This record gives sequence, structure tokens and C-alpha cells, in this order.
Amino acid sequence: MKKLSVLLLAGISCAALLFGCGKKEESPAEETTSAAVQETPESVPVETESETAMQEANEEVPPEEGMVRSTLTNEWISGDIADQRPIAVMVPNDSTALPHYSLSRADILYECPVEARITRLMAVFKDWDRDDMDRIGNVRSCRDYFVYWSFEWDAVYFHFGGPFYIAPVIEQKSTNNVTGANYGGTGKKGVYGNAYYRTSDRKAPQNAYLSAKGANEAMDKLGISKTYREDYYKPDHFKFAPESSPNTLEQYQNSFSASKIDMAKTYTVSKTSFEYNAEDGLYYRFEYGKPHVDARFDNKQLAFKNVLIQFAYQEVRDENGYLSFQVHDTKRDGYYFTNGRGIHVNWKKTADYEPTKFYDDNGNEIELNTGKTMICIVKDGDTFGYDE
Repeated sequence: MKKLSVLLLAGISCAALLFGCGKKEESPAEETTSAAVQETPESVPVETESETAMQEANEEVPPEEGMVRSTLTNEWISGDIADQRPIAVMVPNDSTALPHYSLSRADILYECPVEARITRLMAVFKDWDRDDMDRIGNVRSCRDYFVYWSFEWDAVYFHFGGPFYIAPVIEQKSTNNVTGANYGGTGKKGVYGNAYYRTSDRKAPQNAYLSAKGANEAMDKLGISKTYREDYYKPDHFKFAPESSPNTLEQYQNSFSASKIDMAKTYTVSKTSFEYNAEDGLYYRFEYGKPHVDARFDNKQLAFKNVLIQFAYQEVRDENGYLSFQVHDTKRDGYYFTNGRGIHVNWKKTADYEPTKFYDDNGNEIELNTGKTMICIVKDGDTFGYDE
């Protein structure tokens, strides 16, 4: 098992952790990447630019009339939901919350520590308004840094209360949230408990769930737009490689093989890990020593085409262990994994509703591959491992 780490830079000071704080000192430079040049044997025909252009043009012919590319995954989706806002759902990840329901349907899944090394998840769903989306979650309380990540998708944010730290971001006029309980003792913006229901198969507080029906009812009741808002939606989020020429990362001299990604040293409670399956090209998610499965959809194991690790400055807020992560920054370290390989990257996020962008060491925006994406946020200085 090899280990990768990013050292916490001494002397970092930020007046407001959740807002842009100027450029930080860069981490030690990784080996500069460059395109790998390979000689083609004379007996193998070289693909012409026109053939490549033709392949890429053919990719943009939808498999069915009216379908469009999803801005979350680049997969083909019905044109009927092209302008439908995603929902972002806060999901607990301590062992008593398992099994989860409907998470295999999430297009983007975030994981980040909350307190005492316990992590929480935020699942972002584009195609959520379906009859079979009748049990989503379970659902737990908000942490403010997750809200800023939900902004990037102009998602409607679903949570079950939260500490008083969330009030400034939740009470912004532009924030569309639905909460099943007051937050911070007094907060009431977005309260609509009927959006959620409780089950008898486990004890509170781990038994609250969202449904598509409840989400629709809540948005109607609270006057929340179900379609993208022009002033907030940023469609230019991820940059995707053409499906005919997927990103193998082999063009980078400093790329490395990664058949397993082990997050146990930073996510010490869930011990999250991912194992690469070369047959379908996906990273399969594990936690608590077992496959992470979806109990709503045939115990399907969660799997991702892209895995991003995003290092961020973190502080402990109080004696209760509540954390704060800096989500706005001009340059910070990360790693990108796809197709069984990984590279070092840098990320930046410049404003609330601006997307987090990821760049290679030459300053070029990386190309993700078509499919679902897992984003693991970790504290500067923490480590993770990988197997070749």
C-alpha cells in the first residue's frame, strides 16, 4: 500500500473559512506532466483528424429523440428533465444509519467529516422525480460547507435541522432548502416536516426518509422553483472527455496505477475504500469493511467512474467537535482517479455558485469520463493510500 499526503501549511489564517480568502501557499510541486509520445507501428493505420471528428459527432446523436447530455454525468437523459433542478440530500454515514436507500441513483456523491471523524454524505440526484424514488436517505442534519457544494448544481437542499452554524448560509435569500426540523434552536427557513416520513425498522434519529412525492409537495408548498434559476445555474461544471476517446490518464508522465483507493487513515470511522473493476471500468465503494449497498434497489453496490479527492483547510469550531471546511480557495491540492489510474490535481472555487474546478499540474482543466462521480473531501495533512 502506497500513501499520499498533503502537508498542512503552517501559518494559514483565514477570517472567514467559508468565503474566498486569497491565494494560499502552494504545496510542493508534483512532477510536471506532459503528453506521452508513442510511436505508431507502420502497419497500424493512424486515425485521421476527420475520423476522430466524425466519431465525436456521432456521439452527439442521441439514442432516442429528445434526449440530452446530463451536465452532472455526461450521460444521456430525457430532455423532459433537462431543466429540472437536482436535489441534494444530507445522509448520515455512521454505522447505525446503514443500510442506505436510493444512493445508487445519485449522480454525484460527496463525503466529508463532520465531527469526531464521523463522515456525512451528500447525494445529488438529477432524475429524482420518479415513482420508484419513494425512500431516499436516511436524512440527517446540515453542515454549512455541504450547502456551498449544493450551490454548484443549483440543487434544492434537503436536511433535517442542524447546528446554529448553518444559519448564515441557510437564511440567505437565494438558498432553497427543505428542513424537517428547526435548526440552531430557532431557524425556520424551509421548514416542512411533511416532506419526510419515519419508518419503524430502526430508531430515531436514523429513521427519517425523503420521497419524490414529499419533495414535490414541499417545493410546491414553499414556492421553490423546480427548474434551474437563470442567475444561479452554471452549466459549465465538469469537463468531460468524448466517450470515443476516454481519459485514460496515460498521457501524464506522473500518473500511477491505482486498483484500490484506501481512505481509512482519514475516514477512520467508516474506513471508506474503492476497488477498481477492469471489466466495467468502475470504482466500487466499500465502508465498514463491507460493500456499500443500496437497500432500495436490490442491494446494488455503489460504483463510480470518477473519484476525486479534494484536500481543504479545516478547523475545529468548538468543544463539541463541530468542523469547518474552507470551500472557497484559489489553489489547493487533490487527486483524480479513473480507469484504474490516478494523477495529482489542483482545485479552485471562487464564489458561492461557481463550480469547483480541477486542473492538472500544467494548469489545464482535467477531463472526467462519462459516469457518476465520487468526491471525498479531506483535511490538509491527512493521508490516503492506493494499491497498484
